[in-house]
Amino acid sequence: MTWKHLRRVRQAAQTLALAFYAYLLFAALQGGGAAAAPTLLADLFFRLDPLAALAAMISARAWMPRLALGLVTLGLTLLVGRIWCGWLCPLGTLLEWVRFRSIRQRAAALSPHWRTISAVRSVKYVLLLTVLALTLFGNLSLLVLDPIALLTRTMTVSILPALNHVITSIERALYPIGFLRPAIDGLEGMLRGPALPVIQPVFGMNTLIAALFFGILALNALADRFWCRYLCPLGALLGLLSKVSLLRPSIRPACNRCAHCVTACQLDAIDTDGGYEIIPSECTVCLDCLTACPESGVGFRVHWRSAVMRKVSEAAPVPAREHDPTRRQALIALAGGAAGVALLRTGVRARQPHPRLIRPPGVKDEGDFLARCIRCSQCLQVCPTSGLQPAALEAGLEGLWTPRLVPRLGYCDYGCSACGQVCPSAAIPPLDLARKREQVLGVALIDRDRCLPWTHGTPCIVCEEMCPTPEKAIRLEEVTITDDRGGPIVVQRPHVLDGVCIGCGICEYQCPVEGEAAIRVAAW
Repeated sequence: MTWKHLRRVRQAAQTLALAFYAYLLFAALQGGGAAAAPTLLADLFFRLDPLAALAAMISARAWMPRLALGLVTLGLTLLVGRIWCGWLCPLGTLLEWVRFRSIRQRAAALSPHWRTISAVRSVKYVLLLTVLALTLFGNLSLLVLDPIALLTRTMTVSILPALNHVITSIERALYPIGFLRPAIDGLEGMLRGPALPVIQPVFGMNTLIAALFFGILALNALADRFWCRYLCPLGALLGLLSKVSLLRPSIRPACNRCAHCVTACQLDAIDTDGGYEIIPSECTVCLDCLTACPESGVGFRVHWRSAVMRKVSEAAPVPAREHDPTRRQALIALAGGAAGVALLRTGVRARQPHPRLIRPPGVKDEGDFLARCIRCSQCLQVCPTSGLQPAALEAGLEGLWTPRLVPRLGYCDYGCSACGQVCPSAAIPPLDLARKREQVLGVALIDRDRCLPWTHGTPCIVCEEMCPTPEKAIRLEEVTITDDRGGPIVVQRPHVLDGVCIGCGICEYQCPVEGEAAIRVAAW
């Protein structure tokens, strides 16, 4: 098999990995994963993510078997380098496909500006060190920059809801055309539920999250795969391991310095300053250089000494680079992490939690939850009502983009336990349905100044009708009042039974009062 054929294999692997990632997204959307995508696979890409696994385990001080698959990625990296970045990472594949310059233009420019600034390449290592430093103090705030979490959050909160809205709008516009109705009905029956959500998802901060993602795509105008080169903390972790990988591409004696490989390399991983040399920590094993070389001057070589016997013999040490992390950077990251955690945990939210900060079912301890939640957005994706939303500042900066229940947008379905089943770090406990129904999320409170029966004498028993608990958590009290005409009228006024209410929020979601509901759930 030639290098060109193997390169096509890589491209096929990229396409299949991205397609499978997209399938899991659509199949799990709004709980569709219960039938279409087994829970075992719904969070597969997060379980293969060694950065998320390492950070969560250090932060929670616990072994997480569900994230142990990250060891597979680490093993592949030690064997053949950053194959995850070049073959499997869905965000890396998208960034490789989004190109703003042709090969000829790159040959002319060759990113000289970025190549001369070695400090730029070190940014991803500083980010990695800071992430790990924060985890030592039980903080996972910077995992919002994990590439799998970043892509999943964007797809869940921004792209897929917008796509569903567009499809629904087109169907509504075309449905009045009689001969198109059977086709639209057939399409709806085939896609609605298995692939498209039944209820239009609505998420807060969707514009900000989308802007961050498209900003990362736009950085490709400065350099191909800019994020992968200079910013990705997961790429930095795998890059450090790649420095001692067993099998690496290397320049052979047949190389005539024609620079075809340099032009083809999207990550500028070939150092031409001190002689042609492939930097293993920057190489994603894309094979472009091997296919571009006309003289077979590039090939793979087994580095037994540096990979296996490096501590025994210094005959083939791994050379240090200017952009490699230094001891000073590690100490600065550790000090910065400690200072950051100290500031975050002495803010107002640390002393006085937001009264409407309602966590998913089963979450008891806020500190333990923040130490485990990797901001993956899997729970938001499977929530059938879109009640789980990315937190803004309700939990402070430390809880940015962690899940919280917003009952006015969607309630916690009494017959659903999907969020705990797909949580890869068990930040949301994997409860069975019977145990989940016993979890108290909060308590409903009636605003008598807004409630129709209390304020206007208007008959309304929606909250009592919607309450899903076997023993209704809302009791109706019949009272006789005087209506606007001066005559007597009997209305039923609701009262919440604190010992029965589980705070699911369906009463707040269904409350017919415009704007803020007359019955609202507060944190327990």
